[in-house]
Amino acid sequence: MLAQEIIRTKRDGQRLSVAQIQHFVQGLVDGSWSEGQVAALGMAVFWRGMGREECVALTHAMMHSGRVMAWPDMPGPVLDKHSSGGVGDKISLMLAAMVAACGGYVPMISGRGLGHTGGTLDKLAAIPGYNATPDPVVFDRVVRSVGCAIIGQTADLAPADKRFYATRDVTATVESVPLITASILSKKLAAGLQGLVMDVKCGNGAFADSRSMADELARSIVAVASGAGLKTAALITDMNQVLGTTVGNALEVAEAIAYLTGDGEREPRQHAITLALGAEMLVLGGLAANTAQATDKLQAALDSGAAAERFARMVAALGGPSDLLERPQAYLPAAPVRVPVPAPRSGILSAVQTRDVGLAVVELGGGRHRAEDAIDARVGLSQVQPLGTWLTAGDPIAWVHAADAASAERAVAQLQAACTLTGADDAPWSGTPCVLDTVLALANTA
Repeated sequence: MLAQEIIRTKRDGQRLSVAQIQHFVQGLVDGSWSEGQVAALGMAVFWRGMGREECVALTHAMMHSGRVMAWPDMPGPVLDKHSSGGVGDKISLMLAAMVAACGGYVPMISGRGLGHTGGTLDKLAAIPGYNATPDPVVFDRVVRSVGCAIIGQTADLAPADKRFYATRDVTATVESVPLITASILSKKLAAGLQGLVMDVKCGNGAFADSRSMADELARSIVAVASGAGLKTAALITDMNQVLGTTVGNALEVAEAIAYLTGDGEREPRQHAITLALGAEMLVLGGLAANTAQATDKLQAALDSGAAAERFARMVAALGGPSDLLERPQAYLPAAPVRVPVPAPRSGILSAVQTRDVGLAVVELGGGRHRAEDAIDARVGLSQVQPLGTWLTAGDPIAWVHAADAASAERAVAQLQAACTLTGADDAPWSGTPCVLDTVLALANTA
């Protein structure tokens, strides 16, 4: 079977066979497909698309390109949640522990930040001693004993996807819904899951910046996952503003700890999305009869302290401090410079360019320009005001945490430019629901 003939088939808009897709994936792993050939097929798929059966075949082939985890004799359902990426999205840190406290088992394999979006793995790196790359025996033990463990992707998990994604990243073919679908699901299926909830972010801080693209991605993931035998639901959630009140790695860990322990008021939008995602996870796992019952169970896990206790046990089991929840300020690094972002005029905070907010944190050192860049876990934003807040001129829109005064000053200017304030004479502000839609497998079985 010739690589160029497989490329020609897709270039001409024809359907690839299972054998052709398996040949391609084998070529990714053993190097028999050149970078040029991999890039050419990626571009052909980008323009010609893939049907559901093709996408299922690609997902399965990439899943089996490396180690596939198994969880024999697990006393409860093996569940996970994945986000398409946002600004201030720390929900995985809370949700894994909450679902574990409700009887689920969550082997969450997370990633590093990409572009303007933060990565769960980078947040965990702010915790001293936390081992995000344990050997498989330790990972298995922690999931079974604690109920959850959040780690990074290992080299032997879906290695074909790793190579394919790296080529797509430098050939402008990342934005292909079938390829995004196969990339996400190949790793999740390799993790041995029984249920997955996908959080598809939609808005100016998300990869899917339009509702039509978010709908397409959500329905593709649910349909292909169902075709591959994985029970999946997808929520489309708003990303037209920062999620929660912080952006930046140590600051987001601190907010997640405060959320779990009930130290202060939980930011309403973040709380609503966390409960909505968790409720779908419990229903998929058979741990609740419906989302209302599931929501009550999750809230009870928070109120009783059971979820906080699971998070503390996970951190300690993976090498972090045993008293992180009691003394987070003693362990999480703090930036030396902290300055407000004053509102340049009075008015309602009616819009924010959320992607620009994320990029401002990258510029502070909280993200990467290149894969090899180090991250400054200390920097970021806190006390970020939500849309709809009335601000008097000079009131802080947020607080910048920076390594030095010069970078803080630049961030203040960037954030002011990213925010829109409207007055009484402007069109009235109206909010957007935080959960825009839910896509269930039942709607995609045809």
